Amino acid sequence: MKVLGLSLLIVFAYYSLAQNKRISRTEYIEKYKDIAIEKMRKTGIPASITLAQACLESDDGNSWLAIEANNHFGIKCGSNWTGERVYKDDDNPNDCFRKYKTVAESYDDHSSYLLNTKRYASLFLLDSRDYKGWAQGLKDAGYATNPQYAKLLITIIEDNQLYKYDESVRLASTTTITTNSKGKTASEDWTIQLSTHEVKTNNDVKYIIVKKGDTFQAIAKEFNMWEKELYKYNDLTKDSTLREGQVLYIQPKRNKAEAGKDKHIVKQGETLYFISQYYAVKLKKLRFRNNLMSDEEVKPGDVIYLRKRKPLTPESIK
Repeated sequence: MKVLGLSLLIVFAYYSLAQNKRISRTEYIEKYKDIAIEKMRKTGIPASITLAQACLESDDGNSWLAIEANNHFGIKCGSNWTGERVYKDDDNPNDCFRKYKTVAESYDDHSSYLLNTKRYASLFLLDSRDYKGWAQGLKDAGYATNPQYAKLLITIIEDNQLYKYDESVRLASTTTITTNSKGKTASEDWTIQLSTHEVKTNNDVKYIIVKKGDTFQAIAKEFNMWEKELYKYNDLTKDSTLREGQVLYIQPKRNKAEAGKDKHIVKQGETLYFISQYYAVKLKKLRFRNNLMSDEEVKPGDVIYLRKRKPLTPESIK
């Protein structure tokens, strides 16, 4: 009996050690990379960012929250959460965290959380392979309180070459995804359509190039904007039309051109509006800087001031 009892103790101790064995970062990445890649394909969230956040927030799947609640992203309950929950001291005593039935549900909810939380909307204007931009954007949007959050994510990505997963993904040009607060499919809860335009910058202002068949309504919907914002940002009116190849800003233009671009010599065929769009400077600011009336146009050879006020001359005062 003593021998049997000792044997059982040994088996139990071995089983307990096996159960409590830490997962290495390499093991964790290998185990969940396919889920992260699939999420990127559907939502545009970089697989590298998803994996890096999961590694950091869950301690590579070894944290209490990951083990007890399958919560791999440290997402708290929030006012809209109706699923199961667990409580743990964090920023405040006894903070409420979401609990999931499976790890896959945690990954689903992470995608849903980023897609449906307004403060993360600007992230989806970034290239899905710009992991540094996404890391900084998450930090700036307040995903975590650690001031080194972006740096920590980037270090995990680069040390483990997670960016290679981003490079292997072919994004769906237009994909509709639905989920509910518990991470299960439910078409009535929310819908997201991925961007179909590459977002570029000029004078630190984001813009796209208009494609054939584009409309103000479709572009506004794509970037979660009002049509009137597109008109305003581009000095256009409701009766304006779009043409293929046109520059269309999705943020307000600047009051002046970037440093080093002080003046522009007007060429044949150029208008003040063309110059405004070319340098991403508000049309009314160009008129003000160059002492031009609201209906006054420019002509070839004119010098347009882009950063400072054009000096007044006796002729311009008359």
